[in-house]
Amino acid sequence: MILLPLLALVVVTPLIAHGCSCGHDFEFHLQSWLDAAAQMRHGTIDPAWTVTAAWNAGEPRFLFYPPLSWIFGALLALTMPLSAAPIVFTAVALLGAAISMYLLARDYASMTIALLAAAVYTASPYMLFTAFERTAYGELLAAAWIPLLLRAALRDRPTIVGLAAPTALLWLTNAPAAVIGIYTLTFIAILRIAFALYRRSATTAQVLLIRFSGGGALGLALAAFYLVPAAYERRYVQVAMAIIANMRVEDNFLFGHTGDGPHDQVLHTASLIAVGMLTAAAIALAAAFVLRQKHPRTDRDATATTALPILAALTVFFAFLLTPISLPLWHHLPELAFLQFPWRLLCVLGATLALTIALALHSIPTTKASLGSTAFVALIFAAGMTVWTISVFRQPCEALDLPSTRAQLFASHHGGEPTDEYTPSTADNDVLRSDDPDHWLANNPAAFAPGTVPNPAATITNYDVPPPVAQTVSGIAPRRLQLNLSQPEILVLNLRDFPAWQVFRNGALVTQHLQRDDGLLAIALPTGASIIDIRWHRTWDQILGDVLSLLALFLLGALLLRSRTIKPDA
Repeated sequence: MILLPLLALVVVTPLIAHGCSCGHDFEFHLQSWLDAAAQMRHGTIDPAWTVTAAWNAGEPRFLFYPPLSWIFGALLALTMPLSAAPIVFTAVALLGAAISMYLLARDYASMTIALLAAAVYTASPYMLFTAFERTAYGELLAAAWIPLLLRAALRDRPTIVGLAAPTALLWLTNAPAAVIGIYTLTFIAILRIAFALYRRSATTAQVLLIRFSGGGALGLALAAFYLVPAAYERRYVQVAMAIIANMRVEDNFLFGHTGDGPHDQVLHTASLIAVGMLTAAAIALAAAFVLRQKHPRTDRDATATTALPILAALTVFFAFLLTPISLPLWHHLPELAFLQFPWRLLCVLGATLALTIALALHSIPTTKASLGSTAFVALIFAAGMTVWTISVFRQPCEALDLPSTRAQLFASHHGGEPTDEYTPSTADNDVLRSDDPDHWLANNPAAFAPGTVPNPAATITNYDVPPPVAQTVSGIAPRRLQLNLSQPEILVLNLRDFPAWQVFRNGALVTQHLQRDDGLLAIALPTGASIIDIRWHRTWDQILGDVLSLLALFLLGALLLRSRTIKPDA
């Protein structure tokens, strides 16, 4: 098992030597980690609001982005230099992927071949593309749970607990990977139930239906503390901005062209990876079917009888979904359109490819000689894939992108850019100014703060240039203010208005908030003394999610206790 940490170390060695890759999502994740870490230092263990987003006006990012990746990133940012945190995050995510793939392959092959399968999965082109070019840390961490989901779904006797755990972990790590996982689980369940009915085993089909349904439902319930608020409160944000032009499924099928040069280059790279992995999967499947016929049947062969056809069907189905003829499915199946990029399906294809290779080579026994040679081949494969891809995928860092610079800017209270899909529905990011003070008084609710610089995007169509650093020093709205006004005025706070924010004046809740184009919170104040308190409160949907998760946790414990006292096939 020492080989598995070595695999992860081999892959991140170029990052250790040359520094982080500032990929597509790098700034987004670093800002989230720094923001969450700062709130944790001040006692907020489970933040829902990203304070520094939208130039310190904030956004409910942590309410909608699954918590495991940014909590883990925040803990790393609290315990080590920020320049090391992305490298350690990548190494831990790859190690988790290697361990889970090893466990999956070990059900069907010897330890020797399981190690090789772990190397194939950990150093697959899509995994390295995700780690180095995209720096999509949430999706990278979710790769650790996908083999566990396949393992639970492909077992002879799937268990509700076994299916629920990886389902919940996927939802709490990365929403696109979780959607893919749910559909993968559903596809496998349909195939297995169909096989059982074909063999005239209605009882088996019924048991499978109950366990797959129960496992999926329990997994969703375990993640309800995140899922319920995210599902209900997305009506308050501009979630549709995630699927604007060039970010839609129809714009991102294999080798598509959008007219956006950088985007098309990424799409071309992902398309080449997809074709390569599909070709490798086809070869591995053919080899597995042929070799399975030539060798004597073992217990593992009997298990593979179910797994191999399912892996073949999954591969064909994914190949279909990567082409434009599948567009009706993308448009009509729930939540599938929010995947944006069909090639995200490669996160599962990498695991099925590695398992197929393990099934093809399952007859190789574990001996000292075979273990040593396989370990050498696995390390060479990982090193070769890393050397080949690092020069292609690794993104250079500009001066402002360096983690050390980001940490310094954060410490000096520079805010970050808003995220369109997490922007409150009443707010316009093109109007928001990047140098607003923490609060100001005005005669009308639409007034901007005196001396601030207008946002060029308000007058220039399709303007998408971040403001200079000197113009991004904005104030963080205070949570308590004492004012004594000689005349009625409008109080404007550099804080995005959102239903969970409550404003109290002299202890009484202010129920009427004034509308502004930039979405900042504004209230009318009368003459005289006013003590203003701004509080975040847990809404009913957040409380409901917590209760459902707590009940699901008790049920999970009861099922685990029952499994210790009753035989698995009872």
